[in-house]
Amino acid sequence: MSAADLSLFTRQLATLARAGLPLEEALLAVSQQTEKPRVQSIVLGVRAKVMEGHTLADGFAEFPRIFPEIYRATVSAGEQAGHLDNVLESLADYTESREQIRQNVLAAMLYPIVLTIMCFAIVTGLLVFVVPKVVSVFESSKAKLPLITRALIGTSDFLRVYGIYILIAAVIGVWAFRRWQRDPAAKRKFHLFQLRVPILGKLLRGFNTARFTRTFSILSGSSVPVLEALRIAGEVVTNLPMRDAVNEASARVREGAPIGRSLSVSRLFPPMTIHLISSGESSGQLENMLDRAAVSQERELDALLAAMMGLLGPALIVLMGVFVMGIVFAMLLPIFQMNNLIH
Repeated sequence: MSAADLSLFTRQLATLARAGLPLEEALLAVSQQTEKPRVQSIVLGVRAKVMEGHTLADGFAEFPRIFPEIYRATVSAGEQAGHLDNVLESLADYTESREQIRQNVLAAMLYPIVLTIMCFAIVTGLLVFVVPKVVSVFESSKAKLPLITRALIGTSDFLRVYGIYILIAAVIGVWAFRRWQRDPAAKRKFHLFQLRVPILGKLLRGFNTARFTRTFSILSGSSVPVLEALRIAGEVVTNLPMRDAVNEASARVREGAPIGRSLSVSRLFPPMTIHLISSGESSGQLENMLDRAAVSQERELDALLAAMMGLLGPALIVLMGVFVMGIVFAMLLPIFQMNNLIH
């Protein structure tokens, strides 16, 4: 089940539960509304578990890869408190928000990636196929070629001779990097390096903070114990140093320290988020402040992604234009010199 399918399923189930439909009938209705056999079989599997007398959370536990721990813990807390409809509404908002952030990130990265590939393909094609044919015109002339033309010819010859080896080396490098990333210590070092890169670090910090605060808010509002909520919320953080910071903060909270102060020790979370959490603790409105922190980070993330799309696309186009202009200039300059010699 994809993230979009999970979001739609949660919203449909929440709506039917809010309407007062019995749980097994609501699950049956949702299974009948979907056109995907895989999703239908999962929903019917959950319904079968419920029909046996188990809780909805137990039914979701049969498919742990589909329904994450936050999902199951929140539903379990809602069932125990007798507010399953409210919890499902909150989960529906959460899954939709999380899917929206994921789509925004993908949309922001797709255009620059495609443009970069196109730039690389065009420049490589010019150097490998076009330049050699044009250069053959100059070979009959004994005149000394300009420096930029000689550099272009050298680059073209290098790519034609060693291009396949460069490609093989790149594939081996990617494989070696992925293998290196299997080591948790190596992966942790790389994630820490990512946080220190100016723009990428801010993007990753905002993305993980938004997921953490949104998850923590949902769990807190669903009557999940604070320590359990911290542990589960830490699991949704994909950056290992930030996840370690949450785990260390959880240990301090277990000893009686405030949540905001415990999270601030690592200096990995934005100050605004720390201030909002501390304010929520002191005022007794932790859930609301966590929700505000999540909204703030999501808006900041959207603004950063929009700025990246606005700047990166034109920058790549200009860069490609500079490369193509350099290639054309290097090929035309000898022709101009030959015309001058003739005249």
